Amino acid sequence: MTVPPDDRVFRREMAMAYRSGWHFVDLITAVPHRGDSLMITLFGEPVVIVREEDEDVRAYRCLRKPRGAPQPVRCAIRYGMIFVNLDQRDHQLIEAETTTATPRSA
Repeated sequence: MTVPPDDRVFRREMAMAYRSGWHFVDLITAVPHRGDSLMITLFGEPVVIVREEDEDVRAYRCLRKPRGAPQPVRCAIRYGMIFVNLDQRDHQLIEAETTTATPRSA
């Protein structure tokens, strides 16, 4: 795939990807078939990229603890390229704030 150098949409998405903690891993052709995987080390953390049975590409952080289950990592495909985001803040569950209210009639 060739992208012209003056493609503004492409440049804007690339700038957003690098600025927001997303990191380029490889081309999507690195995992062409179901069950294919790609093992990388990104900032000292082992990450595996897998094309699952449903044809989706997913990324998992491999834990070094014994019997640790792989943790899902945010993964995106843009312009035929695989990007992952290892930012811990991006993966933490945020609990909804609970507010208490007293009805006016009470």
